[in-house]
Amino acid sequence: MFRISRYLRALEAGTVGRPAPPAARPSAPVVIWNLVRRCNLSCRHCYSASADRDFPGELTTEEIAEVMTDLREYGVSVLILSGGEPLLRPDIFEITALAKSMGFYVGLSSNGTLIDERNIDAIARAGYDYVGISLDGLEQRHDQFRQLQGAFRASLQGVRLCRRNQIKVGLRFTLTEDNFKDLPGLLRLMDEEDVDKFYLSHLNYGGRGRVNHGLDAFHETTRQALDLLFDQCWAEIQNGVRREYVTGNNDADGVYLIHWARRHLPDLVPRLRALLSRWGGNASGVGISNIDNLGNVHPDTFWWHRTLGNVRTRPFSAIWDDLSDPVLAELRRRPRPLKGRCGGCGFLDVCGGNTRVRAYQMTGDIWAEDPGCYLRDDEIELRDVPEVHVPLVDRRPHRRYGNAWSALRSPAGGSE
Repeated sequence: MFRISRYLRALEAGTVGRPAPPAARPSAPVVIWNLVRRCNLSCRHCYSASADRDFPGELTTEEIAEVMTDLREYGVSVLILSGGEPLLRPDIFEITALAKSMGFYVGLSSNGTLIDERNIDAIARAGYDYVGISLDGLEQRHDQFRQLQGAFRASLQGVRLCRRNQIKVGLRFTLTEDNFKDLPGLLRLMDEEDVDKFYLSHLNYGGRGRVNHGLDAFHETTRQALDLLFDQCWAEIQNGVRREYVTGNNDADGVYLIHWARRHLPDLVPRLRALLSRWGGNASGVGISNIDNLGNVHPDTFWWHRTLGNVRTRPFSAIWDDLSDPVLAELRRRPRPLKGRCGGCGFLDVCGGNTRVRAYQMTGDIWAEDPGCYLRDDEIELRDVPEVHVPLVDRRPHRRYGNAWSALRSPAGGSE
């Protein structure tokens, strides 16, 4: 996750001579936990390919409690409870109460349609540190994207109920070429509803997101979306507005912020570059982890094709520390054994090689260049490097998509 507000506030502090905040270096990963795969929606970009039916073999309440004990002893401090739709799990509040009693920061990732007058008191009592609600456009586009008429109004009502009950709430938006048109309206809606946080996710090719990867925003659209977020965030900071803007699933955003700063705050670019280098970019298999509904552990939520182990047979702590797994070991390497443009990028210290899942789904090689990088060759200070020869450690079958690669790299997509 790239925290735009954190770094722009650091730049604002630099304009008045205040020291830069230290980089957070957690000792254990954030755990995103898909507690249930059932969902009342069928979103076109769902990485878990959830559906409105029961999925057999999901972890029991007792098993979850045992895993949480191991996580806490290992040093994990942040749990994001996700799905499917986590509110469809009958024991969700029991699980939440246990997590809070152990001292976890607990976030709830919901589509928002099931947050209503019947359960808002229970949600408030649960004490979630943050509730993220997905809105992937304004009403017509969101309902089409989520494949349910009335989904937008139900989700917006969930946002309003959270605000009314003093629950920190944010909007979660997955950017595509189609719904970019609604981004300005969503940002206005966020201001009108006094929402605390806005999270823009770039499309990643997992689950139905893999099948629908053609929805992905072309490169020029991505740049326009980031300019809009950077400009709005900076204007709010200048006006004393405390709101969070973050992005996810494209670590090139950190490099693009450097270029934004060169245009707007050139004297502070060295400060920003130093801060972003300490951040280090992509955290799959390092600072981010995922447990799915069956207890399988993955490097992050989009790596369901790669399982590191299962918490029913081994503790999470043992799985996460086991570098005999070649993918996990290579993800921990710095620099990673990257190829193509990623291997020759002059900003590897900032980006960390970006999202490996997109590279894998398009080429079958997790170390190939990320087709989602929207920066030009000159913007990444591309240099010639010898080809890195590493074994293809993940040879699971993958689907190739014909001319999709050329479409993503086409001039119409803003790539040069």
